[in-house]
Parts: sequence; structure tokens; C-alpha cells
Amino acid sequence: MAVILNIETATRVCSVSLAVDGVVKAIKESKIKNSHAEQITLFSEMVVQKAGFTFNDLDAVAISKGPGSYTGLRIGVSSAKGYCFALDIPLISVGTLDAMAWGLVYALRNKKQKLDAYYYCPMIDARRMEVYDAVYDYRLNKVKEVSATILEENTYDRYFERHAMVFGGDGAAKAKDLYFKNSHKTYFLDGFEPSSMFMAELAEQQYQKQQFEDVAYFEPYYLKEFVAGISKVKGLR
Repeated sequence: MAVILNIETATRVCSVSLAVDGVVKAIKESKIKNSHAEQITLFSEMVVQKAGFTFNDLDAVAISKGPGSYTGLRIGVSSAKGYCFALDIPLISVGTLDAMAWGLVYALRNKKQKLDAYYYCPMIDARRMEVYDAVYDYRLNKVKEVSATILEENTYDRYFERHAMVFGGDGAAKAKDLYFKNSHKTYFLDGFEPSSMFMAELAEQQYQKQQFEDVAYFEPYYLKEFVAGISKVKGLR
């Protein structure tokens, strides 16, 4: 029996869940922006207790590794590493878009849709008309690798030619505005966002394969370099 704490902080969502053998037993989430630092430890304590375990029962901690928010990823990874160091347990990293793709497939399965009729495109807003995205088939094989993509009307034409597409995530609204003409080929999951729930099965698979990260040297997958803005506080320029 593998007991894994899953942590998702790559976007505005702060989500923590406790899974046993890939099945979520407790979850706590918040969509309050910039609240990760104050909530993540509390959420972790709450889900462990609610599921009927203690931190000493944990077999591993899984972290959503990115891409996403620089600050959110740093907070999540730092917290995950702290638990792993203190408890002497392994660290698992799950691609944020991989987990989101799992969530999209899961959502369509619940809607009784024909899963192999679609490609799945999770999107994270990267400002302006840019998103972090990837395209998957229903078995979560990547058809398009993770990238920073500037959305244009023909961005996904090659994929539309083969399958209808499912879009979800906080970057999907931009795609919806562009691809409304292809409404018969698209399925937009409004309100869909990352969740630690989507990490559970993928983290369990990696645990069984012993695919662990080096706790000391692991870094989030930022995809793009962090660029600090110019301070608007007087005297700090």
C-alpha cells in the first residue's frame, strides 16, 4: 500500500490530496490567488488527518513540477522537499500538463464521451496570447510536446484534421475565442483547472516504478526563465 501526499501549486489553485494506491482519500483546495504559502502546510495537515493517517505513514510526496507560476512552483517544491527531508521519503514529480490531461480524459469519461475521438489539450495562461500547452491522445501519449505557444487561428489545424479537440485550463478561454468557428470539432471544459486529484494515479505509477527525484537537486520545470519586473516602490529602482 502506497500512501502519497500530492501537492499542486503551479497556478492560482492550491491543492493538496492524500491518495492510497492511486485513489484519493482526502483533498483540500483553494483558488484564492497568492495564498499558497499560508495554506499549503495547513492543507497538508488537514488531508493527512482526514484520511486517517499521520505524516509518518507517508511513503512519498508528489509535486506538480510545472510549467506554471514561478512563485507557486517554488512554494510547492520547497514544501514537498521539506516533507521528504524530514520524513526520509522519496520525492515524485508529475508534469502539470500531464496531470491536467489525465483530468480532461477523466472528465469526458464521466460525461460518457467516446474518449478516442478526441485529442486533449490542457492550457495554462502565460499572459497575452501565449499559453503553456501540450496535446495528448486518450492514453496520455504526447502528440505535441510541452511548449510555450502563441495562439493563432491555425495553431492546431494539424490536430483538428485528425480529431476533435478538448481544451481546458485557465488558458483555454483564449482558444475558445479563436476556435469558435470549429465548434463542431471542439469541446471546452469551462472552469477546468489543475488539481492534486489528477496527480494521484500518475504519482502511484511512478512510485511503483521507483521513478524518484533527487530531493537535494530537483528544480521545478519553469519552461521559461523568470524575469523580475521593475519595482514600482520608491527607492527600489
